[in-house]
Amino acid sequence: MSTEVASKPLFGYVDIVLLASFVGVVLYWFCGRKKKNEFVMPTKLMVAPSIIKQSADDNSFIGKLKKSGKPLAIFYGSQTGTAEEFASRLAKDAQRYGIKAMVFDPEENDMEELTRMGEIDNSFAIFVMATYGEGDPTDNAQEFYEWLQNDRDDLDCLNFAVFGLGNKTYEHYNSMGRYVDKRLEELGGYRIYQRGEGDDDGNIEEDFVRWREEFWPAVLKYFNINVRDIKRRLSSCIERQFRLNEQRDTPQEKVFTGEIARLKAYERQRPPYDAKNPFLAPIVINRELHKGGDRSCMHIELDITGSGIKYDAGDHVAVYPTNNLDLVEKFSQLLNVDLDTVFSLDNVDEDASKKHPFPCPTTYRTALMHYVDITSTVKTHVLRELAEYARDHEEKEFLMAISDSTEEAKKKYNEWVIQPHRHIVAVLEDMPSLKPPLDHILELLPRLQCRYYSISSSPKAHPSHIHVTAVVVKWTTKTGRVQNGVATTWLATKIPKGWVPIFVRRTTFRLPFKPVTPVIMIGPGTGLAPFRGFIQDRNALVKQGKRVGDTVLFFGCRHKAQDYIYENELEDYAADGTISRLHVAFSRDQDKKRYVTHLMRENTDEIWNLLDQGAHIYVCGDARNMARDVHTIVTEIAREKGGMTDSQADDYVKKLSAKGRYATDVWS
Repeated sequence: MSTEVASKPLFGYVDIVLLASFVGVVLYWFCGRKKKNEFVMPTKLMVAPSIIKQSADDNSFIGKLKKSGKPLAIFYGSQTGTAEEFASRLAKDAQRYGIKAMVFDPEENDMEELTRMGEIDNSFAIFVMATYGEGDPTDNAQEFYEWLQNDRDDLDCLNFAVFGLGNKTYEHYNSMGRYVDKRLEELGGYRIYQRGEGDDDGNIEEDFVRWREEFWPAVLKYFNINVRDIKRRLSSCIERQFRLNEQRDTPQEKVFTGEIARLKAYERQRPPYDAKNPFLAPIVINRELHKGGDRSCMHIELDITGSGIKYDAGDHVAVYPTNNLDLVEKFSQLLNVDLDTVFSLDNVDEDASKKHPFPCPTTYRTALMHYVDITSTVKTHVLRELAEYARDHEEKEFLMAISDSTEEAKKKYNEWVIQPHRHIVAVLEDMPSLKPPLDHILELLPRLQCRYYSISSSPKAHPSHIHVTAVVVKWTTKTGRVQNGVATTWLATKIPKGWVPIFVRRTTFRLPFKPVTPVIMIGPGTGLAPFRGFIQDRNALVKQGKRVGDTVLFFGCRHKAQDYIYENELEDYAADGTISRLHVAFSRDQDKKRYVTHLMRENTDEIWNLLDQGAHIYVCGDARNMARDVHTIVTEIAREKGGMTDSQADDYVKKLSAKGRYATDVWS
């Protein structure tokens, strides 16, 4: 009796569940499923309340969007800060068009939540993705990249658009943006506008502006937003994202003094050390490598004793630099401000994930010294906002004209800003009536980024030290101003017993797993840096009595008597057999210039024989010219010495790269 009574309701529930499931499937196929090239206006996904967390308790980015009533999520993959800056600008654009948006760092959010975008009416996402190195995701997008590779098809609720950032001097140009764009569609997402691409070797700012100008009208049309029915404020550019809050009575122990993230992190150091928590490494050696000429190349040794930091030959060390004090002081003179004023810039959007543009509270002096980039050329959007503060009508009109989107404006901007490298101080000096509030300048300028250097030592030889080899950057602009490299100029002033905030970034630029594998290293100038570490690595193995394969180095500099860096070391390694063959080119010691590429063409038999034995090729240095020429020469060697056709030679070199036998560590 009791069993029979209990059984009847159970079967009833099962029937209801099955019926509901069947109805759901039918509705999905006939009403909700969209074709790849057919738009269906997204509707709010109806699911049981128990499945969806309530917004008040939901700390995911979906929960934040729902709580704040914002349909647009903007994600960025950024290594140098440009992609993050572009993402912020898109959010500001959205606000002007009446669309609420939030910017997110994929590293700090669970990207699995993209599958819940259907819970928000008319939602969509923009992905601003930079490509790092040889086609890799940026550090903060690595987990997102891995997540995208999962076997799934549950993003049919996602409307998306992608803007990629890359550099055409690299072989895998914009590969991250292209991958994200392609993969999101494969997983069921719907592309609401074509992918945009920016080239940092050309004019990435212009590329972004061009895409952005076409993107927003398409978005407004896509979501049936009538431009005439919303309050567009594009012509009035003063749209503050952060509110100034001066805090003159703030206790000193509460004020940031240059720390990256944690208050007093430099006074109370604790591991692990990374991009948000750098280690203050003492400088134990800072010596000049050049023996003459008008250039300077530093050899710096950083002490990492007790830090727990580990590195391998081929890794990068990141250095957080400090801006030039004289340049900072000019802000006080030009804008009549007390640089020691304590202040905070607070996001006017209380729901925003980014509460401040940099660590706050701090002083104007600290912000200018440590947190914002004051030496790069001023972007068009910055000029356009600051133009509103020009008291002279002609100066205002000029700034508005060169920051416009017309071809004529772009030409004038290039002539007045890019070619003479006008940074923010130069603009203020050359526009005497331009007197914007310093806090607005700080809001608009990009963050000062760390600088990466190929480590020029091996832990097998120097386990407690990291070596850096860097040329001091300095030149005179067309306006007669001296432009100094931020990091190298600052490092040049650091004497032993000074300290530098650093962290180590792992790379895939590695020696072969088997020491007996031959290696060919090509690195002119400071491109020698990682190879010095490789050579030290192999020398340590030789001293242990282990067998090491051929180690061939192609190195080049201008003059043997001036900039043949580490000459004695290299000659000693060649003498004891650590370097099997040392090929050195001095480009300006004779009438006809002679580069490492000339040496390669003179030694094609040697290179091919080593490749035939399984050798690995490594290239470090200039991506625009040298690295391209090396790639061309290796392809020619495969064709001529290997008896291959053009297509076979191309495929051969591609396979070398795919197998990790052709590796590059290059910069533009």
